[in-house]
Amino acid sequence: MMEQFTNPDQYAKWLEQAINWLSANVLLIPILIQIVACVAVIIPALLFRSRLEKLLARLQKWKPFLQYAGFRRFANVLPDLAFPLLLVVFVWLLDAIAVQAGYRHNVIRLIASLLNAWIVIRLAAAIVNDPVWSRTIAAVAWGLAALNIVGWLDPTIEILDGLAMQVGEFRVSVYGIIKAVLSLAVLLWVASFASRLFEQRIQKVHRLTPSVQVLMAKLLKLVLLSVAVLFALSTIGVDLTALAVFGGAVGVGIGLGLQRIVANLISGVILLLDRSIKPGDVIAIGETFGWIQSLGARYTAVRTRDGTEFLIPNEDLITTQVENWSHSDVKLRLKIPVGISYNCDPHFAIKLCNQAAAKCQRVLENPGPNTLLRGFGDNSVDLEIRFWIDDPQNGRGNIISEILLNVWDAFKEHDIEIPFPQRDLHLRSGDAPIKIEMSSPQSPPQTPKPDDASQDA
Repeated sequence: MMEQFTNPDQYAKWLEQAINWLSANVLLIPILIQIVACVAVIIPALLFRSRLEKLLARLQKWKPFLQYAGFRRFANVLPDLAFPLLLVVFVWLLDAIAVQAGYRHNVIRLIASLLNAWIVIRLAAAIVNDPVWSRTIAAVAWGLAALNIVGWLDPTIEILDGLAMQVGEFRVSVYGIIKAVLSLAVLLWVASFASRLFEQRIQKVHRLTPSVQVLMAKLLKLVLLSVAVLFALSTIGVDLTALAVFGGAVGVGIGLGLQRIVANLISGVILLLDRSIKPGDVIAIGETFGWIQSLGARYTAVRTRDGTEFLIPNEDLITTQVENWSHSDVKLRLKIPVGISYNCDPHFAIKLCNQAAAKCQRVLENPGPNTLLRGFGDNSVDLEIRFWIDDPQNGRGNIISEILLNVWDAFKEHDIEIPFPQRDLHLRSGDAPIKIEMSSPQSPPQTPKPDDASQDA
């Protein structure tokens, strides 16, 4: 074996064999004509390249492309593909001409397959942001192109289709499974992408309420995904009428094991239809108070003022009492209890409380703040400040604190006393005597002498 590598005659023999193979397989007139034709179409592709680049660059300024991240990436990569797109178009035109004229076109088809695979990979890498999906698409595209180049694509399909088994009247093959998986993946991705586009378009229709927008987006996504699954099943020859029996079985399973889940799903649809709550509403349910962030198929996200987000099942919003502070009107009245001393003038204190509440920007002028005398308490004259706001989503604790600080400043300025609890203490003497001593604060108290203590006793 080593003698072959050290023998110069062996190299001459290998060179002669390579030249003979090129003469028999490559340096043939039909193959050379195809290569020359493919090289020739580079010239018109270069001539029209600049015009196509300018045309494709305009898509980057088109508003629909600016609104969606996938379209923006797609529009950014298109100008760079101007030359490959033109080249593949011209190569496929050559292939069509060769087929119609009856000439050989194997080389042209080879170049077209490589260009197609390269363009598909570039576009997939631009549109699909997930690196796993991007690599998967690239591997599939290059694999199909390689099989097509060597002429093994049709034989491979026949081999995979031959690996099959009969399940009743349905034939299951490896090729059918692969085709179904690929079809389902592509159709689900297209359906998900389309649903996101439609959802963003629906959210811009201001004539629709937020609840109707969410409902339309959810129903549209469900329809698109269902259609994608049905199309994927039809590609492998599944009889869709058989799904009626499957649907009945699923219905029984839902009725037995998924009662709460289905109840939440149906409750979510009811909430969207009756518009009792919608995104942005300020609600209170039980001990939870906050505003609705989103309406999901199973739960509603409520965000509190401290940043905590509660996921409340939709069924609870249907079956329990819910306070919706912005259901039909965003105006909300708040009440603050205030007490003053019996020595103060309540008429003047009421005036100061109204002025203190009116200083806050969030307090509405119409109707303005109103302070009422609620009663005569044990230690104070009880007042109550009532005022209206129209932005409950901004919280109520902060506005109450601001008004109380204004009341404090006004009472301090005008000597209005805020009382504190006072109690009368009654001391009852028993068997032991009680000694009471009073001393002047200027001099320390004197300790009584033993004789004096005995006399007092």
